[in-house]
Amino acid sequence: MAEGVQRRGAETGERYEVFHTDCLARDVVDHVTSRWGVWVLISLRRNDLRFYELRESIQGISEKMLAQTLRALVADGLVWRKVEPTTPPQVTYGLTEFGRDIGEPLTELFDRITRQLSALDTA
Repeated sequence: MAEGVQRRGAETGERYEVFHTDCLARDVVDHVTSRWGVWVLISLRRNDLRFYELRESIQGISEKMLAQTLRALVADGLVWRKVEPTTPPQVTYGLTEFGRDIGEPLTELFDRITRQLSALDTA
């Protein structure tokens, strides 16, 4: 697909044209690798977290950016959102199966980086 819009899904076994600006897969990659998307996925790797817990676990993120990032990741099917009908509402987030699948290599990358940095510090 060299031109035109790729807003339809790829056929089974086909790959998306990720270098095309309108590729759906490219949108997901952009959200995952955004400044805060990676940290949200890594923060949710062990536990489901409420909004304020997630905000506290990611130092430097504003409420606005966390809300925008979560909205994008929920829309992409990487994160689920559950609202408890309390006053005020309690909102909990967790990784979907797709989110766990995508988050696993990110966590591995994060762990490799921290191991290497620890080794450099002790050397």
